[in-house]
Amino acid sequence: MAAPTSRPAPVGDRLGVVPPRDSELRFRTVHGYRRAFRVAGSGPAVVLVHGIGDSSATWEAVFPALARRHLVIAPDLLGHGHSDKPRADYSVAAYANGIRDLLGVLGVPRATLVGHSLGGGVAMQFAYQYPERTERLVLVGTGGAGPDVTPLLRAVSLPGAHAVLAASQLPLLRWQLGWAVDALRLVGAHLGRDAADLLRLVDALPDATSRTAFIRTLRAVVDWRGQVVTMLDRCYLTRGMPTMLVWGAQDAVVPLAHARTAHAAMPGSRLEVFDDAGHFPHHSDPARFVGVLEEFLGSTDPARWSPEQWRQLLRCPAPPPTGVAGVRPGPVSAT
Repeated sequence: MAAPTSRPAPVGDRLGVVPPRDSELRFRTVHGYRRAFRVAGSGPAVVLVHGIGDSSATWEAVFPALARRHLVIAPDLLGHGHSDKPRADYSVAAYANGIRDLLGVLGVPRATLVGHSLGGGVAMQFAYQYPERTERLVLVGTGGAGPDVTPLLRAVSLPGAHAVLAASQLPLLRWQLGWAVDALRLVGAHLGRDAADLLRLVDALPDATSRTAFIRTLRAVVDWRGQVVTMLDRCYLTRGMPTMLVWGAQDAVVPLAHARTAHAAMPGSRLEVFDDAGHFPHHSDPARFVGVLEEFLGSTDPARWSPEQWRQLLRCPAPPPTGVAGVRPGPVSAT
């Protein structure tokens, strides 16, 4: 009698019953720390990684549509949202490790990574550290493609930032910040488009523990001169990895020029520009964001890399001469 053949476990086999559309907030303990995440849907896994000071709630508007065809998981990074906020390593590499370990606990071996702002840097780092676990890469208003960043974040990286953030919770200063947001909108400044979201991030730092985690995270990637972490030296490693960049033309946090720099450095990548969006295109036009993402997921095959392919990329970092298929930047779309 033939021995029964074993079948691979379904993606997310340790998640139990998952809601079909609307996300559900859940928790797992990893390395002794409580990790929060939102989950919905079934199918190939898509992991949504939020930016600095934000949380998985930033993806709520796109969850139901994405969950129709995919298992969608959005973690609260350590130090953010409902996850624990210990005195710990808040570097980009540590966050990539944390996502790997959470996915391991959930029984998700491979996924498409979608990262916004700092989360884009985390997604890129995840793909660098664990290419065998990365199917595709989507970078949304991502840091790491140049030093430029809004002066607001540079200022918060300076000594005394903890006291300033604490004062921002006082009623009078909070009212003044709200007034400044309205003024930026009225004058049509690019920062005015993002100001409400940035103010929401300030409101998400109600206590000293949250503010300390935020500042430690920020100082790992930004100082008074700008961004201190770059992905440009390793962008050639995305050759063979389906990659898309999504950017707001009016992004006042990470300028659109960084999108074009990263696009040129990533062989075969796509660039989608949302003309009327700032730093949060998934908030400005969630329907278009989902449409662009689903088209990308449906028109590309998951990357399948072997150790030998990885070694060859590291040994031959320079792209082949212009004209060889697969090394030119892909299409640019702006609407």
